Amino acid sequence: DEDALIQIDMSEYMEKHNVSRLIGAPPGYVGYEEGGQLTEKIRRRPYAVVLLDEIEKAHPDVFNMLLQVMEEGRLTDSFGRNVDFRNCVLIMTTNAGAEAIKNEQAFGFQAPDDDASYESMKARVNERIEKVFRPEFLNRLDDTIIFRHLTNADLKDVIDLELHKVRDRLRERGHELELTEDAKQFLIRKGSNLDYGARPLRRALENYIEDPLSEELLKGEFQGKSRILVDAVKDEAGKVRHLKFHGVADTEPATAAASGDAGEEQKS
Repeated sequence: DEDALIQIDMSEYMEKHNVSRLIGAPPGYVGYEEGGQLTEKIRRRPYAVVLLDEIEKAHPDVFNMLLQVMEEGRLTDSFGRNVDFRNCVLIMTTNAGAEAIKNEQAFGFQAPDDDASYESMKARVNERIEKVFRPEFLNRLDDTIIFRHLTNADLKDVIDLELHKVRDRLRERGHELELTEDAKQFLIRKGSNLDYGARPLRRALENYIEDPLSEELLKGEFQGKSRILVDAVKDEAGKVRHLKFHGVADTEPATAAASGDAGEEQKS
């Protein structure tokens, strides 16, 4: 149930005067009748997963508020009501220690099962976390999960997840979308970044798949074609220069007639 996930961007609560929005504005202030952005959602849906994104950006008063939630499982809103958090799962993300992760190994292309390397990175991240967050806050956490580096296989899974909605829309038009291995590696190369993780991969998919594919569909290039194959075009040196779309009918092999390019790679 997607509605059971309550996601809050903690960068919106960096200032002291914004903290009260979580439990509701004080009496006499604008928004008092609306209730808190956190407490009101939990009051209406007590069984929920609460995701506090980038918790390190929150004002210190937010942490004081969370101590009550983690210790007693309740929080008092601006109306004086006790909101029950005992049936909630509280998850917090942080970029504290990101430098330790970035410096441990190259992003995405080294073995994820190097336990010694992972334990070394984990120790440095925990050391950084202990400097950022107060002991009384850390002591109330059930666990701290430090994710391993994204591997090449992980990034291919991200591509498939991000293209899920695109594939659904194409099926409504009678098309199936397929990407070759070379096409996926091109997208990974254009969309993986050590500083920003896999976020640029979404932009790469928009720039090299979604936008050019929309243009080809508007031109009617794939009429009568049940499959749209995305492949990589290489130069004489074997370097992938850009992607190309092929419309393939059920009776045709996968190498059948090409229809459009996905934009040539910019030269650096």
